[in-house]
Amino acid sequence: MMHSRPIDEATLSKQSAAGLHRSLIVSRPNVWFGLMLIALHMALAWGIDGLFTEAMLMAHFGLFLLWQPIWQGDGRLENRHALGVILVGLVLTVWCSWWLMAVWLALLFGLIGGKLIGNEQPRQRFAAMLGAFYLLSFLLVWVVPHLFVEQLFADVLVSLVRYGLLLPPLVLMCLPEPTSKRSSPLTVDLFYSVMLFLLVAGLVLGSFVVKEVSLDDYPMALAQSLIIMAFLLMLMSWLWNPHAGFMGIGRLMSRYLMSIGLPFERWVRALADLAEREREPARFISLAAQDMCSLPWISGVKWNTPQGGGETGHPSSAQAECSFQDVHCIFYTRSSLSPAMWLHLKLLTQMVGHFYHAKLREEIQRQNAYTQAIHETGARLTHDVKNILQSLRSLCAAVEGASVQEATAAQDLVRRQLPQIAQRLTTTLEKLQAPGQVINTQVDAASWWAGLRQRYTRSQIDFSVFGEMAGMMLPRELFDSVVENLLQNAIAKVQQDASVRIKVTFDAANSGVLMISDSGEAVPESIAARLLTAPVPSQSGLGIGLFHAARQAAQLDYRLELAENREGCVCFRLSTNARARATSAP
Repeated sequence: MMHSRPIDEATLSKQSAAGLHRSLIVSRPNVWFGLMLIALHMALAWGIDGLFTEAMLMAHFGLFLLWQPIWQGDGRLENRHALGVILVGLVLTVWCSWWLMAVWLALLFGLIGGKLIGNEQPRQRFAAMLGAFYLLSFLLVWVVPHLFVEQLFADVLVSLVRYGLLLPPLVLMCLPEPTSKRSSPLTVDLFYSVMLFLLVAGLVLGSFVVKEVSLDDYPMALAQSLIIMAFLLMLMSWLWNPHAGFMGIGRLMSRYLMSIGLPFERWVRALADLAEREREPARFISLAAQDMCSLPWISGVKWNTPQGGGETGHPSSAQAECSFQDVHCIFYTRSSLSPAMWLHLKLLTQMVGHFYHAKLREEIQRQNAYTQAIHETGARLTHDVKNILQSLRSLCAAVEGASVQEATAAQDLVRRQLPQIAQRLTTTLEKLQAPGQVINTQVDAASWWAGLRQRYTRSQIDFSVFGEMAGMMLPRELFDSVVENLLQNAIAKVQQDASVRIKVTFDAANSGVLMISDSGEAVPESIAARLLTAPVPSQSGLGIGLFHAARQAAQLDYRLELAENREGCVCFRLSTNARARATSAP
């Protein structure tokens, strides 16, 4: 029998409050924004004395809390933040003055302007611009003139303020809501908000000072303040990117924004060191995420990749998602993000993603190198065994085809060849046990040549030698491998075309040059270009025999090359590198 788990009443009430907030507040931001401005207008347009003003200011502040872009409406408010909200509400209602209202409107203008920066939705941008226009107009036309005791207001101006300025909030309430349901992680940019607040505060204070000093009318003082601020902004715009050798305020500001608190630079250096130390991709991204949590503005990181995911640190209500290719990260931050911090997070994700994919490629390369080593070792040993097997077949054919008179010679042939075949098998096993070791067993050239001719007595091969072999030593494994591979390829041509002739020449007078040629068809150019430098397609084998023979020759300071390749003459040459260099020298 299954028992249902009791639902916590606090959790249920929290979920219902969150749903109510999403349905009433988040889905209709323009309505609450317009109501907030209308309540502020009703509180100030008819003066600030009386209980009606206090009631409207309290309603305005409540509507501001519903609309505010600082905290998430369904999140839990900390005690210190709640105390600050209560204090601000008490100050607005109890100590209400035109100076306080001027500061409050400047703060609202800064908040709206900070929310406007980085907002890409046209409807939200238009709503923010409309609200900012109303606040700045109401501040300069109505609130600032009330700072002067003797200021008189014309009836037309009073009517325009009381009834005409109500139009922007009403239009704001009628605007359609944004169609995108995805909320941006950027709420209010503190830097831009502070700059806009200081600009408005400078304009208000400048107008006040100019009027008090010059005793001019307020419109003239406001115009003078605007001209001075315009001149200062023009000067700052020139200093932002000058052309006289000074790097400019813009670059200084960019340098500051790109190195927030300097831990970012230290983290980049630590990430590079970590990339050098750690080889495994999964462990690398886990350690990199732990290092990210050391940044002062990140409290936790959650990542997800095709190979797995994880989480470190402590989750928070403010979070941002960044992706780079198949690396997906969720950053939990201690506060809402500004555009500079958002750019930092994108850079962090891209750097981690680049290093992570580099680790994946390194791991794939290691696996491919391991597989390739296994394949090359197996292919090389397969060719060695194949060549030994062919030698045994040639020996068996020689014994089976011998007559009674040739029995003694056949017996002597078996007696001489079997120890050599046994030695070659032993060498093959040594290669299997130590694939990277180069085996170089020296053998007398005359003995090796005699054994070669005896193994291929039944084949139509023309053997010829030039010079004296006495006292010359050769690397047996190399010459056996080269001869067996080349002769088997040539014999295959003979089996397809009986008119093909094979010729083996050894030039002892020139430091031991071995040449094997046949009169068959030429090797195709597409195969000849890669014949000795890479494995090539082969119908009778793995296409890797001559490639390994050439590598073995290079390890022993020899050179295997295709000396001539034309119809009726395909010639391979094995010689020492010293001989090859002397031949190619002008």
